[in-house]
Amino acid sequence: MKFLLKHIAIAFIISAGLLISACGSGGSGNSGALNKTAAEKVFVAPGEWDSHYAFVSGGFSGQLAVYGIPSGRLFKVIPVFSVDAEKAWGFNEETKPMLTTSHGFIPWDDSHHPDISQTKGELDGRWVFINANNTPRIARISLETFETEEIIEIPNSAGNHSSSFVTENTEYVVAGTRFSIPIPQRDMSIKEYKGNFKAALSFLKVDPETGHMNIDFQILMPGFDYDLSHPGRGKSHGWFFFSTYNTEEANTLLEVNASQNDKDFIAAINWKKAQEYVKAGKFKTMSAKYTHNIYENSTHSATSKMETSVRVLDASKLPGLVYLMPTPKSPHGCDVDPTGEYIVGSGKLSASLTVHSFTKMQQAIKDKNFDGEAYGIPILKFDATLAGTVQQPGLGPLHTEFDGRGNAYTTFFISSEVVKWKLGTWEVLDRKPTYYSVGHLMIPGGNSGKPFGKYMIAMNKITKDRYLPTGPEVCQSAQLFDISGDKMELLLDFPTVGEPHYAAGIPAEKIIKRSKKFFKLEENKHPYSVTSEAETKVVRDGKNVHIYMTMIRSHFSPDNIEGIKVGDRVYFHVTNLEQDYDVPHGLGVIGAKTSELLIMPGQTETMVWEPKKPGVWPFYCTDFCSALHQEMQGYIRVSPRNSKVKLSWSLDGE
Repeated sequence: MKFLLKHIAIAFIISAGLLISACGSGGSGNSGALNKTAAEKVFVAPGEWDSHYAFVSGGFSGQLAVYGIPSGRLFKVIPVFSVDAEKAWGFNEETKPMLTTSHGFIPWDDSHHPDISQTKGELDGRWVFINANNTPRIARISLETFETEEIIEIPNSAGNHSSSFVTENTEYVVAGTRFSIPIPQRDMSIKEYKGNFKAALSFLKVDPETGHMNIDFQILMPGFDYDLSHPGRGKSHGWFFFSTYNTEEANTLLEVNASQNDKDFIAAINWKKAQEYVKAGKFKTMSAKYTHNIYENSTHSATSKMETSVRVLDASKLPGLVYLMPTPKSPHGCDVDPTGEYIVGSGKLSASLTVHSFTKMQQAIKDKNFDGEAYGIPILKFDATLAGTVQQPGLGPLHTEFDGRGNAYTTFFISSEVVKWKLGTWEVLDRKPTYYSVGHLMIPGGNSGKPFGKYMIAMNKITKDRYLPTGPEVCQSAQLFDISGDKMELLLDFPTVGEPHYAAGIPAEKIIKRSKKFFKLEENKHPYSVTSEAETKVVRDGKNVHIYMTMIRSHFSPDNIEGIKVGDRVYFHVTNLEQDYDVPHGLGVIGAKTSELLIMPGQTETMVWEPKKPGVWPFYCTDFCSALHQEMQGYIRVSPRNSKVKLSWSLDGE
């Protein structure tokens, strides 16, 4: 007994020593994620909710991940531009049209920049928009269902990078091209790039009630590369700002050949003026094929429509539409503060951080304080728009967001840090290291007129020694900072899905009040839906067989089907009859080319199954739904093609 007590005491002392060491490391209350105070700040007790949602892009995964803040818990991966076996996205018949493009069915893409809808410059929690980078598209995700409802392809574009960012009343979401290309596309020597390749900046109008998007107009721009963009707000409402690089219009070895000019540009787009030009008919209608895919909640199904034209405004021929502001070389971020006065250009090759003034820009335009032109677009003099410079803040500036208290936060990729500085005085106030090579950062509402300046998330590209090794590739990392005080405090590291490029955050209270619980059966307009077991049936139409099936805890109707023949094309149209929150059901059947269906309460989905050989094949529920989940199963009999077995079906026991 004494021996046991002795060892318990030793273990207690060691544990206490480790706790004291963890809490005391670093000193001055800045001891990082192991600090006891930091741990308390991210702890969300069982049964309690996180205060914020973070919508984090999945990069090469093509998806959008939802995390709780401050806990860093992963709640959901929303499928957008890539197939998702967990939710049958792109596998069931209802969602396949969502991944259709003018290039055909594209099952995987690269998602970068989410942005949340706004009203009067404040986040309203209705929709999230996000871009597909490779095959240019913009998606709209409903924050009522956390499902993708619309995807529109962007023509005349390549590398849809400076997207998707919304104006302060969600009038527009933009889609800016990274690569310049021949417009319209045609066979052309790459050596003819300079002066012949062009760029298109697309403005997608958003219906204020439904959220439905359409391409209102495109602005034809010089053949530079367009990196990031942000909307004007407040005093600069009606403008949009795009960072550009490769103003040299080089087409080989850009790391050298696109660094010859002294400066690149921020392109200031007057979209109010663009509306005037469109209204006056100053556009050209250009032939262009692109898909517009819409998922309707009433039918639980998507449709894909091929559009054939787009309106184009030529910036070189329309005065007052576009102005170019010189900014340090190779800018990445192009960020506008909550007042709309300051536009921050993050030149990656600059040792300082340049801030432009919207007021000075307006005056320079009025005074025609130009420094030449580029393809007919006026270039404003650098000093004429300069508001101030943050001197030697770090190496490799990328992206800036704001806390709503007059402070800005900028990521520095090369020096692996986030730097806090003061708007107006340009004074560096604080800096914190990140682990490692930080890209973007996110403050909830930091890209709006009303930031919620409590938390900041840094999204890092490299995490070599932060987590357990997992082969040649390790996960990317997000780091959560408390920015409510004078000094930033690191609270938490958490791994992320894919490679996040950007994120959007919002207080949970702005979303949960409209969160959908289930789909009402009486509102289900799916053409193959049934609202009760009495309506279930199996219908043959030549070699096509349609099974009108229901599922409810804990059985299928029908659950025994005979008369299917080799070579038939069998459609399982399955309706989940549940009207209880969070009771999805699944369907799996041997030999199906999709993993399963995952069907929400009140929803209908379709799986196609093509049996290749005779037999009796089981199907079952793939989502644990009740104590009798294992009993939720059935059989489908497949007979030879020339069989005389009649089509029949039943419930178990009938």
